[in-house]
Amino acid sequence: MPRVLNEWDITILKKSAPEYLGLVCAGSGGPYRSVLPPLANHYTADPADFRRRLERLNGNDLQYIVGLILDGSESLGCVPPEYLEFFLIFIEERLGRDIALSILQCYENEDGCAR
Repeated sequence: MPRVLNEWDITILKKSAPEYLGLVCAGSGGPYRSVLPPLANHYTADPADFRRRLERLNGNDLQYIVGLILDGSESLGCVPPEYLEFFLIFIEERLGRDIALSILQCYENEDGCAR
């Protein structure tokens, strides 16, 4: 379900993409509804850059994003697969394999995670 980004979401975008310009997708003209897709698609040069940007986030930020993914609020559908691979490796290193596997399951589940 689409959501409106809150202050924490915006803070995460600003931390991970200091060049962040606002909440509107340049491609669609619509508002961002998640954090990771615009980070991957609009602000990073490649998967390694995506990971470097994720490394700017603290543990609370990561737990917050993971919680949104697991409850179905944060979309991974527009995150390119090669970026998702880097994200899953990063989450496994920082938060553990079980959490990374739960995220992968959400990504693979065409109906999304719990709503």
